[in-house]
Amino acid sequence: MEMDRLELLRQDCLACRECPLCRTRHNVVFGVGDPNSELMFIGEGPGENEDLQGEPFVGAAGRLLDDMLEMIDLRRSQVYIANVVKCRPPQNRDPLGEEQAACRHWLDAQREIIRPKLIVCLGRIAAMAVIRPDFRITRDHGQWEDIDGARAMAMYHPAALLRDPSKRPETFVDLRTLRAEARRVCEHLYQKKETEVIV
Repeated sequence: MEMDRLELLRQDCLACRECPLCRTRHNVVFGVGDPNSELMFIGEGPGENEDLQGEPFVGAAGRLLDDMLEMIDLRRSQVYIANVVKCRPPQNRDPLGEEQAACRHWLDAQREIIRPKLIVCLGRIAAMAVIRPDFRITRDHGQWEDIDGARAMAMYHPAALLRDPSKRPETFVDLRTLRAEARRVCEHLYQKKETEVIV
């Protein structure tokens, strides 16, 4: 049922022309993953590779995100991944406030269908859009907050970790925090036999 609703939403989103980003996009980047997942990752918006392929978090940042998931015994197919805006801002600039506002109902509808127990915002823009406008990623990453019936936290965006590897130790701590909370509140993510992974 969730898959049917999500597919109908995706088809509507593919035709969206509610902001100027529709004029420069190659593809709408709607979202990918398990529509029944208890864990949802939200980034800021598509980059060049995502725009060309129509899928969030591909290329180097996507490979790093896959590695991060593997560190906490998860695979991309077990979670749902979306973005605040569904079309690439030119030159990968930050999405403007009006672009985020025009696109927000798509993300809200995704969250309503998926009903995740945990939300992880990847980067400052997503955290400010989803958690609170005054969120500071350097100060507030790794801290859980209650948002509309879900638990939400933020981590550095994988692209930021590629640019500045010195942030990786903090992200490893955040991943351990995420794994502990997911094991606590998500009934289905860790049904498989536990394996020890050092992060």
